[in-house]
Amino acid sequence: MDRAPQTDMERRLMEQLREDKFAKISPAQPERRGCYYTTIPASVKHKNISANELTLLNLDRTSLLESVLAKSYQDQEDLLLGELQFSFIAFMMGQSLEAFMQWKALVSLLLSCNEAPLHARTQMFVKFIRVIYYQFKHGFQRTHDSRSSEDKGNSLFMDEAWFSRDIFLYRLSKDFLTVILEAPVVDGDLLSWARKLKTLLETTFGWDLENSAANLIDEDDEFAPVVVEMDGSS
Repeated sequence: MDRAPQTDMERRLMEQLREDKFAKISPAQPERRGCYYTTIPASVKHKNISANELTLLNLDRTSLLESVLAKSYQDQEDLLLGELQFSFIAFMMGQSLEAFMQWKALVSLLLSCNEAPLHARTQMFVKFIRVIYYQFKHGFQRTHDSRSSEDKGNSLFMDEAWFSRDIFLYRLSKDFLTVILEAPVVDGDLLSWARKLKTLLETTFGWDLENSAANLIDEDDEFAPVVVEMDGSS
């Protein structure tokens, strides 16, 4: 699976992995086979529906999630969440850019769903939020001046690019949490974990998740909503 880095942060990450800043030198390993990840489409593509309908499907990727679950995971939610966990561990422990790209694809898909967490897949999203909560809490730490590796454990010490509002996680997390926290009716466990995640992102990443997200969408953002214009529109 050939996935080139799409953002400046990903290119910097690849350089960081190549420079091996946070890994211990290990003896040469025998040739091994790579990991095989599930293909996660970035958007919904459908020829037999109107442009307006296609736009709505890409604004809320619940239908894409349902399609991926049915076709690739036999509708078993835990298999998808297991791959999310595996790719994160492979990224952290194996310093794999490919694993990071798969983790990003899965997280981006789930954070782009509006209907699924509030209705058909509520318990799955409770598990998902709990998973990424602990991934963020224990997996990411800011770079500090100390060169000692004794306290690093399994965490990556990221540069400031990871904590900026330019990273894909910022906008997706903001929009996703807004959907849950502002829903008129919401599952108690889902609401509780959404609040915990919001607090963690604000305290650990230093993000302000209260401001309006309307002006934060970049036209070049690969995860911005897909809007399909009707033929003949001005």
